[in-house]
Amino acid sequence: MNRALIAFASLVVMLVAGAADLPRNGATYRNPVLFADCPDPTMCRAGDYVYLVTTTMFFMPGGPVMRSKDMVHWETVSYLFDRIDTNPEYSFEADGGRTGYGAGQWATSLVYHKGKFYAWFIVNGAGGFMYTADKAEGPWRLLSRGAHLHDGSLVFDDDGRVYVFHGSGHVTELKEDLTGVKPGGLDRQLFERGEETSLLEGSAAFKKDGYYYLMMVSAFLPGHPRREVCYRSRSLTGKWEKKVILETEFESWGGVGQGCVVECPDGKWRALVFQDRGGVGRVPCLMDVTWKDGWPMLGDKDGKIPNDTAKLYPSLSGIVGSDEFSKKALDLRWQWNHNPLDGAWSLSERPGWLRLKAQKVAPSIVTARNTLTQRMVGPACAGETRLDVSKMKDGDRAGLAAFQSDSAVLAVVCEGGKKRLVMSEVKSVFDDGRRNARAEETERESVELKSDIVYMRVRADFRAGQDWAEMDWSLDGKGWRRIGTRFPLRFDWQRYFVGSRFALFCYPTKAPGGCVDFDWFHFSCEEHEK
Repeated sequence: MNRALIAFASLVVMLVAGAADLPRNGATYRNPVLFADCPDPTMCRAGDYVYLVTTTMFFMPGGPVMRSKDMVHWETVSYLFDRIDTNPEYSFEADGGRTGYGAGQWATSLVYHKGKFYAWFIVNGAGGFMYTADKAEGPWRLLSRGAHLHDGSLVFDDDGRVYVFHGSGHVTELKEDLTGVKPGGLDRQLFERGEETSLLEGSAAFKKDGYYYLMMVSAFLPGHPRREVCYRSRSLTGKWEKKVILETEFESWGGVGQGCVVECPDGKWRALVFQDRGGVGRVPCLMDVTWKDGWPMLGDKDGKIPNDTAKLYPSLSGIVGSDEFSKKALDLRWQWNHNPLDGAWSLSERPGWLRLKAQKVAPSIVTARNTLTQRMVGPACAGETRLDVSKMKDGDRAGLAAFQSDSAVLAVVCEGGKKRLVMSEVKSVFDDGRRNARAEETERESVELKSDIVYMRVRADFRAGQDWAEMDWSLDGKGWRRIGTRFPLRFDWQRYFVGSRFALFCYPTKAPGGCVDFDWFHFSCEEHEK
């Protein structure tokens, strides 16, 4: 067992020992069940599985589709789309340096209706997109494009009419063939918000026992934590009632709100609702739904987030994990930062290795093409890789990063025929909102590299009061050395609006022509069940 695994094992013992005497609140699992950045959860059931889509914004392919039989263990089975080609910023090709950061695919609605899956979402700057598939595993195809209906939720009504609930309690009728808004169809604000005078978001609408239900998150009401509210009515043109269905803080991270409910294969209703949790991102928590007087009440009998702290966190091996790069296609756990350059990477040119080519000149990792990412996970995790840098050219940079709005970057830098190993802090600066991105880069430590084989490792800790990454390097994968400084990892909704990620990268700062080969990527998180 290497030093990283020993450290994580010790951390597990410490945390479990300190948690053993805490109440279990009726749960048989530990929350958050998805201790990774999986915001805006939307679910539907088909057969023996519950299917889930979350927001991944500017990472490609986008709209990850996951499935589970128990709602605790999830696996990625497909993506809704491969890339966003409607706007040049999603390929770092827009005038003025505009990018897709803080934008892209948002708040999908996933519905299974008459043997088909339907997914509706918006893309900033491009409007709404409707995708469909016969199987959740794909292939998915674009059915139509439409208006920008913010945080929309798709409902197929009993009479064949189709609606999107969006905004802060608005409903818009679609054509029955889903090709756009229905001319002359229903289009109205359903209710006045009362005390909820600010924005309500994250619409999750459904129909049950003659009622229309609309769940939304209330995140900005003074004196209240982030919470989930529900409105209901027997008519889309009638009177609506409101009830707070979840209002509780969870651990030390504040309130929990925005999610959806689903009827599971065992006939019970359950919910996934996410919590903002610092540098790791926005993490879903699982809870039962108790139907009380016709309202879907969330949480345990006391309205709290259920949690069995004597257990380890559920395995996330279906959505994050190690890769030997031995397959013909990239594992579904990987996503590119923005659209990739398809000719600038390969799994076949050197079998068993991932080759990233330094093809598109960029000043920093912020606008570098073909940066390959995976989610980091809590409460602590590590990612390690082995690189062959023998084919780098002058001006090339390649390596491993803890990728965020502000990133910790460990790079091999090729300059004047020599190579250095450099740990840098890279701050993303936006001159126009979130869109026009440039980098401020500060070197923290540099060492001369005399080998063409180098091992790199990033360790991250997302426990309360931590949120940091540290970086190590080695020439043999056994003797490791720290490099640089401990780096704070933050969730910043004003810039990237995503959780922290591992990132493999290679880009030229002068001219194309070089490349780097990654032998493998090894992931570890010792506090999760295997």
